[in-house]
Amino acid sequence: MTKGGMESVEVFTSEGKGRGLKVVKEFLPGDVIFAEPAYAAVVFDSLTHVICHTCFKRQEKLHRCGQCKFAYYCDRTCQRAAWLNHKNECSAIKRHGKAPTENIRLAARIMWKIEREGSGLAEGCLVSIDDLQNHVDSFDEEEKKELRTDVESFLEFWPPQSQQFGVQFISHIFGVISCNGFTLSDQRGLQAVGVGIFPNLCQANHDCWPNCTVIFNNGNHEAVRSMFHTQMRIELRALSKISPGDELTVSYVDFLNVSEERRKQLKKQYYFDCTCEHCKKQIKDDLMLAVKEGEGKPSAETVKEVIQFSKDTLEKINKARMEGIYHEVVKLCRECLKKQEPVLGDTNIYLLRILSIASEVLSYLQMFEEAADYAKRMVDGYLKIYHPNNAQLGMAVMRAGVTHWHAGLIEAGHGLICKAYAILLITHGPSHPITKDLEVMRVQTEMELRMFQQNEFMYYKMREAALKNQKIQVMPEPSNEISPSLFHKKE
Repeated sequence: MTKGGMESVEVFTSEGKGRGLKVVKEFLPGDVIFAEPAYAAVVFDSLTHVICHTCFKRQEKLHRCGQCKFAYYCDRTCQRAAWLNHKNECSAIKRHGKAPTENIRLAARIMWKIEREGSGLAEGCLVSIDDLQNHVDSFDEEEKKELRTDVESFLEFWPPQSQQFGVQFISHIFGVISCNGFTLSDQRGLQAVGVGIFPNLCQANHDCWPNCTVIFNNGNHEAVRSMFHTQMRIELRALSKISPGDELTVSYVDFLNVSEERRKQLKKQYYFDCTCEHCKKQIKDDLMLAVKEGEGKPSAETVKEVIQFSKDTLEKINKARMEGIYHEVVKLCRECLKKQEPVLGDTNIYLLRILSIASEVLSYLQMFEEAADYAKRMVDGYLKIYHPNNAQLGMAVMRAGVTHWHAGLIEAGHGLICKAYAILLITHGPSHPITKDLEVMRVQTEMELRMFQQNEFMYYKMREAALKNQKIQVMPEPSNEISPSLFHKKE
């Protein structure tokens, strides 16, 4: 398995798409094509005090920088690792009186790196920061206004003793951040916590049915000897067999949307028209818009009404989730499912969205049996739509497996956990914290399943006793994010 280097990849000019990446050797599913540390990265404004500014892990207790009182770290190891990038930021925050927004902080970190190393090709980079696309010319009036505000705020924050850059170059950097900022997640992969710039990754073009996936790895600083430490990085991993000369593609958006919607989203966020096979031929659109077949097939009018009702309900659900009124979310989901079930097919995306929310929120409220039923239907639909090695599919199957286990459905739970493990071995790899967690669950459920098969009555007695003696493992609080995009786009 190739670990990290860029020697297996080269930049080429892709017809109609500008630059692209292609491989010079064969890769198999699960292989790491390359790993790339961030050129620069920052934690989101809302999470600066709960996420480590070096490895982006969520921790209970963090050490605060004694100088600027803004940056937080897991421990001294992370703090020392951060100093090169934090040094200028630290004194600038003290001088400015407060930390600026994440966009300004990221731009400043990029500029300080350019000041230290120049803007040419950085070590291990296939392309320089100067050459990254900024799409500033495609910005609409609102985006141009935001850009002007960002440039003004940056100039206020930027120290007079640092190298001075022209407004045009500063605008270029903000444009690069706007369309190339990559979303970073915490160590469980459940929440977007920051944004970073990875120049090599930026060269990979989009395809709605890609041959690669990008996984964020927070690295590991826990080993006693620093020679075993690994740094925070992204890994580009193969999802299918890739032959020498093949272009590498990743998906910038979630596939769970009809082609027309995906194309709109890509045009709005990334300024290009998607011409991939799945969009051109509208592959899987029929599944995503499926309606009930057979004798009682609903009329087009009824389908239209139910889809509109689903869209309205999703808006109400988002509002209730934002306010943390989870019982209201459950009520809205049940009402919507009642309307959807006689009309929409099992793979219809509006049905799947409601099933996903319902199962997640009911698990959080510890109503596991109902949650498991919805999770099973959601997974059955996802398996017909997603690429078999899709990371989001793997995470959804894992959640469904844990929900089934909590509901006492040990056979189905173990089966789903095994299925999720097989997917995540390819998308995340065996050493990723999420895969390691899943391996522990897989071994535990396998042991429980054997016990269950030998003596069902005894198994339930022991399970009951075990659950009484330990705090019930509560599911994470539902996140309010629809699955995050690959690249972070400022709303």
